[in-house]
Amino acid sequence: MGNEEAVFYSRVLTELTLSFHIIYATIGVGVPLMIMIAQWVGIKKNDEHYILLARRWARGFIITVAVGVVTGTAIGLQLSLLWPNFMELAGNVIALPLFLETFAFFFEAIFLGIYLYTWDRFENQKKHLLLLIPVAVGASFSAVFITMVNAFMNAPRGFDISNGELININPLLAMFNPAMPTKVAHVVVTAYMTAAFVLAAIAAFRLLKGSNHVYHKKALYLTMKIGLVFAIAAAIVGDFSGKYLAEYQPEKLAAAEWHFETEENAPLIMYGVLDDGEVKYAIKIPFGLSFLAHSSFTAEVVGLDQFPEDEVPPLYIHYLFDLMVTIGVGMIALAGIYWIGMKRRWKIIHAKWFRWLIVLGGPLSIIAIEAGWWLAEVGRQPWVLRGLMRTEDAATTSGQVDLMLILFALLYLILGVGSVVILTRMFRKNPVEQEIEDRETEKGGDVL
Repeated sequence: MGNEEAVFYSRVLTELTLSFHIIYATIGVGVPLMIMIAQWVGIKKNDEHYILLARRWARGFIITVAVGVVTGTAIGLQLSLLWPNFMELAGNVIALPLFLETFAFFFEAIFLGIYLYTWDRFENQKKHLLLLIPVAVGASFSAVFITMVNAFMNAPRGFDISNGELININPLLAMFNPAMPTKVAHVVVTAYMTAAFVLAAIAAFRLLKGSNHVYHKKALYLTMKIGLVFAIAAAIVGDFSGKYLAEYQPEKLAAAEWHFETEENAPLIMYGVLDDGEVKYAIKIPFGLSFLAHSSFTAEVVGLDQFPEDEVPPLYIHYLFDLMVTIGVGMIALAGIYWIGMKRRWKIIHAKWFRWLIVLGGPLSIIAIEAGWWLAEVGRQPWVLRGLMRTEDAATTSGQVDLMLILFALLYLILGVGSVVILTRMFRKNPVEQEIEDRETEKGGDVL
């Protein structure tokens, strides 16, 4: 296997691992907050349905955590095996957040275990709820620390290179780089949003399948409301991300927007196709790109004409940008209509077709997360460390990467199918109606 093939297979394997891991990582970051909110609402309203929501979500969450641990470990392994030159350079500078991410995960896992095994040990539910705070904080900070590493790859700093040697290493400066605020905020907020819409999709699906229990209606209302809040937050953070790119990574913004020439009053290009360098069939929003980049409708936006050809990211990232933004706006509209409809008592939100749209919203939110990650990673090309180390210089020269790709693909297939089967059986064998009936019988027995 030649060096080019080794680089290609290394990229494909890393992309496969990240694409699979991001699903479980997103759920792992977002669901603890949903569990905490559900239990808090249940305590506040003295409503057993919300308490049960938290209980059942926590059971399913355990499965996703287990798979996330395996895929997260695989990423750590692959960083060393597939990208040794990158780790040799960056490992000295950015090891601190990698260590802190592991610490945050252990912090989460310890309290999650205590939380799960003490459900019926507390007479005061508020004390039990306190155990969830370190779980939610640990899950979110896992995302914060690992995203700091990714942000460092986009804006490397905190060190100097002299005669090929690293000097003046400052880990804190490396962690708190210019890319960090927008990247971390976007990852965390979209994880909360996606978790809410995935749980809403499950509730809507149960209602469509004939279970008209108030438990599912409460679950749907709670998750759609949370989803709306975080979808709007994601759009606001997305605007800040655009401004960050305009200042620090203008080539990525220009490639994502097919902005070929530096100009003022730049339009925002949505959709369309490229035909011999010409954009056709696109929707152009006048002055939109100037406003996104600099909060001014007339501002000058740097185009791809300012960069050497070999430093221009692949232009197909435009489609990833379009996909991410379209789904994000669509989810804001869907959740907004649902929320207003609940307030105004619109019959439309109880229609089958509308509930099917909510069901579709779950997988679409995950697709938006995938598109966003592909946009972030591919948009940085040809660099693995922007401006310092190219991707082909960072990769391994091993001839065994193709075999590793096959083995890891099989592992992810088994984990993916296995987790879906286990979750489906877990909730099918223990339907919520039966669980509510059993708990009421228990309480009746206690009274007698």
